[in-house]
Amino acid sequence: MVTYQLDALGALGDPTRRAIFELLVQRPRAVGELAKELPVSRPAVSQHLRVLKEVALVTGSAEGTRRLYRVDPRGVHALRDYLDRLWDNALTAFAAAVEEEDR
Repeated sequence: MVTYQLDALGALGDPTRRAIFELLVQRPRAVGELAKELPVSRPAVSQHLRVLKEVALVTGSAEGTRRLYRVDPRGVHALRDYLDRLWDNALTAFAAAVEEEDR
């Protein structure tokens, strides 16, 4: 599971994928809508969406004649859990260092 979370962080490291993800956080959108708001082509948006789908941050579904993409809450939840664990570990290490300094 950690690999997926690290892959998700890596995927969001790309500025275009991060911009797509942030647009999808606002509301579901089709590829064409995303391409209109970004300085990349529709095929490039599709490639970036493929990567985001592979790391479970985005999901797509057919609605009428379009395919709408939206944030996948399961992937976001898993990523958040991972970051929360890292943060908890960092706080625990910080508290231990402070206690050690006080002795």
